[in-house]
Amino acid sequence: MDGEINFSVNEHVAEIVLNRPQKHNAITPPMAASLQEVCLSAERDDNVRVVLVRGAGERAFSAGSDLNSLAEYPDTWSFRNRVIYENTIRSIRKPVIAALKGWVLGGGAEIALAADIRVAGRSTKFGFPEVTRGWVGGGGASQMLPRIVGYGQAMKLLLTGEPIDAAEVHRLGLVEYLVEDSEVDATAKALCRKMAGFSPVATQAVKAAARMALSSTLEAGLRYENEMNAMCFAAGDHMEGINAFREGRDATFKR
Repeated sequence: MDGEINFSVNEHVAEIVLNRPQKHNAITPPMAASLQEVCLSAERDDNVRVVLVRGAGERAFSAGSDLNSLAEYPDTWSFRNRVIYENTIRSIRKPVIAALKGWVLGGGAEIALAADIRVAGRSTKFGFPEVTRGWVGGGGASQMLPRIVGYGQAMKLLLTGEPIDAAEVHRLGLVEYLVEDSEVDATAKALCRKMAGFSPVATQAVKAAARMALSSTLEAGLRYENEMNAMCFAAGDHMEGINAFREGRDATFKR
């Protein structure tokens, strides 16, 4: 098989691996369909509390969509109805951590932007080259970049198509952790394990409230945040947190 999506679950952490290292983990339509399936599996599995996404090999997280595959759509309607694989990551309600090394380009960069926290190695290079090929990215870059780095920096990235190195990626706030390449996977997995120990009701409520801030007014967002807070109390996990505090121990959430 010319590329695949690997999926596994271990101790409440689902791991998604873009596995086409010989092609910089460029994503074909069959891989996009598989990615959609595993994201849905992670979303539906109550045993999964956190999702880790990474690329196979050391050269790239993902170079985005396979360009040869893009040329094979029979018509515009078929292309319009393709699986927008970046959105399959964005639709996961649970925390998503992206572990990044090497090239993070186009749709691959949009997958990273769809995650909640990004851990990057020093080899990481972000780029949004779509404009140099004659199109605009369809997986969220034009919407997420201005929200993360501001309009001017977003336009610099989107209109030049020029890649930036790990230090600049970190300076702009496109990644939250910058570590040696050899530490990327361990750092990302440690974050996943830490979050997997929290109440899944709480982590998903935090994510829902923060995502609301990207598309609402402050007043509406504050109301929504309070509803998420009330939902957490209604779920009952808060009592384990309170009891653990009283007893001087770590909380154990069994939901």
